[in-house]
Amino acid sequence: MIIQVLADEGVDTVFGYSGGAILPTYDAIFRYNQSHRGEGEEDPMRLVVPANEQGAGFMAAGYARASGKVGVFLVTSGPGATNTVTPIRDCMADSTPVVAITGQVPTGAMGTDAFQEAPIVNIMGSCAKHVFLVTKPEQLEATIRTAFEVARSGRPGPVVVDVPKDMQNWVGEFLGEGLLEIRGYRQRMDSLKSAKLSERKCRQFFELLEHSNRPLLYVGGGAINGNASKEVTEFARTFNVPVVTTLMGLGALDTKDELCLHMLGMHGTAYANYAVEDCDFLIAVGSRFDDRVAGKVEEFAPLAEHVAHIDIDAAEIGKVRLVEWAHVGEAGRSLRQLINYGKKSEFDKDFAPWVKHVQQLRRNHPMNYDRESELIQPHYVVEELSRLTDGRAIVSTGVGQHQMWAAQYCDFREPRLWLTSGSMGTMGFGLPAAIGAQFACPDRIVVDIDGDGSIRMNLGELETVTNYNLPVKVLLLNNQGDGMVRQWQRLYFNENFSGTDKTLHRKDFIKAAESDGFEFARRVTDKADVAAALKAFVEFKGPAFLEVMIDGDASVYPMVGPGMGYKQMVTGEWITARELKSGREAMDPLTTPDLF
Repeated sequence: MIIQVLADEGVDTVFGYSGGAILPTYDAIFRYNQSHRGEGEEDPMRLVVPANEQGAGFMAAGYARASGKVGVFLVTSGPGATNTVTPIRDCMADSTPVVAITGQVPTGAMGTDAFQEAPIVNIMGSCAKHVFLVTKPEQLEATIRTAFEVARSGRPGPVVVDVPKDMQNWVGEFLGEGLLEIRGYRQRMDSLKSAKLSERKCRQFFELLEHSNRPLLYVGGGAINGNASKEVTEFARTFNVPVVTTLMGLGALDTKDELCLHMLGMHGTAYANYAVEDCDFLIAVGSRFDDRVAGKVEEFAPLAEHVAHIDIDAAEIGKVRLVEWAHVGEAGRSLRQLINYGKKSEFDKDFAPWVKHVQQLRRNHPMNYDRESELIQPHYVVEELSRLTDGRAIVSTGVGQHQMWAAQYCDFREPRLWLTSGSMGTMGFGLPAAIGAQFACPDRIVVDIDGDGSIRMNLGELETVTNYNLPVKVLLLNNQGDGMVRQWQRLYFNENFSGTDKTLHRKDFIKAAESDGFEFARRVTDKADVAAALKAFVEFKGPAFLEVMIDGDASVYPMVGPGMGYKQMVTGEWITARELKSGREAMDPLTTPDLF
């Protein structure tokens, strides 16, 4: 029943590790494939076995983010299930739709501290969008089907179904239809789907836009999850409004579009943050004023006379920043209604001076680094990779400096090319997420840009890459340390590098990759060899591993320190900062040209 519901929901790949309490379901996958596989055909439901259950969870997350479908992972009880707590929380924090099916000891043994028993409902209840415990076998089929509905509807998220072994062994009639009764939830989802901007609300929005001279779209991951990239692009181009995106919103608008100012926030581009400082009307779409974006909230977008907010989750409206105009609904549908109203009412406010201003900001304060250094600068490596792939590769990352360099220096020409752990900041995310993405998109180039600290967390998944002969590319930027923490220690802790120096570690990543079956496994130590090595790496037909020994002191800039506002942004030695403005110029950035 479980596997047939998965098949009915369109699932073609399941990630998971077996064990006693989930064996009946694993056997069902075997029997399903045996009965549905034609001669010479591949299994209709691929079973991907990772090195660790955490890897299974992140593979499902990578699959979901790259494909837009619900990812599925299947693990056993006790430690198998508790190993997936981190992926579940990660998916919840980044609104990623997955269904996790966990085995459980038989119902009669629950609560007795039976072998490999864990209170999954209690543990996962605080981490997941919803948790189901199946105690009535006749509800099993409907429960699995409902889990998919909950995972993908509204604000997407992870759903856990805990299935005791006696529930799996039950034999009964398969109905092929039916859902659990969750009336209140469905009523909310129906209202969301039918949520329509009234004529009055549309008029109010365009009155604010008419009053504005410097509007700015602030787009988050909700635009990606809600498949609203087309509407974001059309809105920006129709009304000539510049766009900044969050870390999770990268790709909602082609980063090479002249209206795209790339990423804002703690490590956002200087020109994006300056645009936020200068705007007078901030339009938030699928974004939540996260602390890594808003920083010192009372100083965020200080010249914005009005803030508008579109989000699918009513709880996000006014949670961090009070707004003058808001709408709870799907990002794409909401923007479409505004676009149609604007066209119908022939809205034609000229924002050309503002667009000219932000483009001047981009020219005057571009991303930059020490291009003359004899040491390999990570920015250069990422920049070259993006050039080779034309910003069309799927890129996953771990967490740390390499993650920020990838976000800053990679182009993303379309949505669902950028896979990273945003809110949770989970080291070890990159490699398994890349595996999941490659299964979801077998014809795309998939690159895991990783750090030596992050990749250690799930290093065992290198073998998963070669086990399934996946053409995943692993680019390791090795600075022999936990670079981001070291940067903070350098700035705020008197260079006391407590616990972050990895120079004594003896891991030979090339030998590790070779031992796991990588035929392409190279190390680059000379700057002159980077371009050729990257080209060979990208063009290699199978799994490829490239380690680049980067400048250990390279830092991520710009940087807005914790608890600080954008005015305190540090741009470092190689990015030009602008002088603080005062008086009339501070009140209206368009009165005089940018000082630089």
